[in-house]
Amino acid sequence: MAGKNVITLTTSNFETEVTHSDKPVLVDFWATWCGPCRAVAPIVEQLATEYDGKAKIGKIDVDAEGDLARKYGISSIPTIMVFKGGEVVEQVLGARPKNQIAAMLDKHV
Repeated sequence: MAGKNVITLTTSNFETEVTHSDKPVLVDFWATWCGPCRAVAPIVEQLATEYDGKAKIGKIDVDAEGDLARKYGISSIPTIMVFKGGEVVEQVLGARPKNQIAAMLDKHV
C-alpha cells in the first residue's frame, strides 16, 4: 500500500533507509485494518512526491514489522515520526491534515 515514491520499510532495510539516511525521513507507522491510517495514506503519498529529493517518505506496517513498532514504542496508529541523523526529531499520534505533517518535515529539510 505504498506509492512509487513511498519506501516500504522493514527490519531488513530500516538501517539503510532511515538510520543512515543523509536526508530527513518521515515514517508512517500504520496497519491495513486502521481507518485513520487509510485516511493518512494519500497524504503520505502526496508528500513523497512533493519532497522527492529533499526527504524520504516511508511506511511501516506494524503487523508485519512488530519488532520495529516495539523498538519505537508504537502503541497507537497512525504514528508519524520524522527521523534526522538516525534519531526521532518529531512525532505525532493520530491522523493529521497534510499541512501539519508537511510542517513537521519542513523543520528538518
